[in-house]
Amino acid sequence: MIMPHAFRLTLGMDLKQSILAYVKQEEMKAGSLLSCVGCLSQASIRLANESESLELAGPLEILTLSGTLTPEHVHLHISVADRLGRVYGGHLQDGSIVSHTAEICLAEYTNLSFSREPDTTTGFTELVVKEVEL
Repeated sequence: MIMPHAFRLTLGMDLKQSILAYVKQEEMKAGSLLSCVGCLSQASIRLANESESLELAGPLEILTLSGTLTPEHVHLHISVADRLGRVYGGHLQDGSIVSHTAEICLAEYTNLSFSREPDTTTGFTELVVKEVEL
């Protein structure tokens, strides 16, 4: 069963932490981020090599935001464009601050439970999906 959620973030809110707070508040056990339209005054993005991050000053337009939502962790990837149209992307980190607005649409999966557990192959905590009885 899929349950939609939509909400708006405003000036000064941390994008990642606010989404996680919403997931916790709504007691979501499994979800995904469907869309986000908005802008940031600053962004912190971890690059694919896992050791480097970009710290970008705004104004930045959010082009895409997607990911999986667990009760303890949100794994989100973002792409943003600066005032010259240059695009940057990677893992969304704390410290990415909404400038004017961010309109968030989520899907909650009431028949699933998501968690993250260590994976010896990757060396990271990875998504674990379990079905739950309704």
